[in-house]
Amino acid sequence: MSGPEPSLRLATAEAEAAAARARLNATLGRLQVRLNPRTLALQAAREITDKSGAAAQASLNTAVRNPGAVAGATAVAGLFLARHRIAALFRRKPKHKPGHRDHEPGLGPQD
Repeated sequence: MSGPEPSLRLATAEAEAAAARARLNATLGRLQVRLNPRTLALQAAREITDKSGAAAQASLNTAVRNPGAVAGATAVAGLFLARHRIAALFRRKPKHKPGHRDHEPGLGPQD
């Protein structure tokens, strides 16, 4: 004889196919769980929370080690945000003479 009998080979092939199908179904189940939009969003939110917490802690440690640099950066940021008000303090106020018009005749409601 050349090998096992055909019914035995058929049974072995069917068992292997069933095992392969079971592995495929398990893999598909895991992929569906992993690729679920809700799961992906929760995982991304968790990672962002972890990384932002680590960044905040690192920033705090740096600020504690370099208080002068933090004070300087805060002052620069404050000056930048208040630059228009600061510039207004140094602008000259226009001097108006009595009867002086700031517009040409015929172009405004005061004519």
